[in-house]
Amino acid sequence: MSKPKIVILGAGYGGMMTTVRLTKELSAEDAEITLVNKHNYHYQTTWLHEAAAGTIHHDRTRMLIKNVINTKRVNFVQDSVQSIDRENHKVALKNGEIDYDYLVIALGFESNTFGIKGLDTNAFAIRSVNTARKIREHIEYKFASYNSDPDAKDSDLTIVVGGAGLSGVEFLGELVDRIPELCKEYDIDPNKVRIVDVEGMPFVLPPFDRELANYAQKYLEGKGVEFKLNTFIKEATPEGVKVQKKDSEELEEIQAGTVVWTGGVKANHIPADSGFETNRGKIQVTADLRSPEDDHVFAVGDVAVIFPPNAERPYPPTAQIAIQAAENIAKNMKHILKGEATESFVYKPKGTVASLGEKEAIGVVFDHKMTGKPAAAMKKVIDDRYLLMLGGVPLVLKKGKLNLL
Repeated sequence: MSKPKIVILGAGYGGMMTTVRLTKELSAEDAEITLVNKHNYHYQTTWLHEAAAGTIHHDRTRMLIKNVINTKRVNFVQDSVQSIDRENHKVALKNGEIDYDYLVIALGFESNTFGIKGLDTNAFAIRSVNTARKIREHIEYKFASYNSDPDAKDSDLTIVVGGAGLSGVEFLGELVDRIPELCKEYDIDPNKVRIVDVEGMPFVLPPFDRELANYAQKYLEGKGVEFKLNTFIKEATPEGVKVQKKDSEELEEIQAGTVVWTGGVKANHIPADSGFETNRGKIQVTADLRSPEDDHVFAVGDVAVIFPPNAERPYPPTAQIAIQAAENIAKNMKHILKGEATESFVYKPKGTVASLGEKEAIGVVFDHKMTGKPAAAMKKVIDDRYLLMLGGVPLVLKKGKLNLL
């Protein structure tokens, strides 16, 4: 009798942790495990804002998959997923197809521009290693050419960030660290640089405690960031953005050399396009993280929506939840193969920390509020803990952040 085939689609936090945990939970005789990913590397999505600002090299955010997974136990296929055929248990890839008995969908997110005119063509989005690299290179080019290009304008040194959620605020924190270095390197008066954040809500960091969010806003404002709250980007143009304050009919044009959109993401389109019933593009999984339509299919990360028991609002799509859900999926896969009852997913919050650059942060860890350097150190502990879970001490020593303190 052939071994059951387990296929994991995507090597983000959920996909990678599911793969690693499956090799711990199952023996080589229990199942054949295959991981499919577009790239040959896994990257830290929560570090991309640093690479985009240029405070770390983009290579630091990524690691070769073959160096993390047990290649003797896992078959890695580098290919792009095109569609899922649930009826025949097949996944169509760009360069072929693959059969499965059990499927884990972990295909991640796509940028969501909410139909705002010009964002797709005139703004950057922090969604991958390559886009982060492009943002860093673009900003550096604007600074490098300011004093040498006769056509350069002061507005070339203006950076507009759309959104003041976690990604936007963390990117701003890195920018205020990086800009002084660029000004020094290219002999530019720092007073000519303008960083503007446009946020539709009346406050920054909506999910965070108000006291901590206000701390973050005041810190960034003290570093020169201008916040335009209750204000919406209506259009992105080659010259910058057009914004409109809530309850106002007037449009304000902000000329800028760089526009970065962090205002939202959506689930990868493939599950919905493949016929799965979705909630805003996400599979609303059962208590044991399976598709309600197909108990051979699990979903994790940005393609899954998980509701706490008796709750009206789902858990936010964070890396922390994806990692814990992946561990649950690996355990349940073992239960299923052994004919045992599955376990319901129980989220155990460890806290949330938002970085504001290298040495500043805010957060709540085990119900304890933190700011400043202690919070920044805790952020590094959290990042390194994930690396430890994923690849052990060698990966922490190679990629970890605490060894940089």
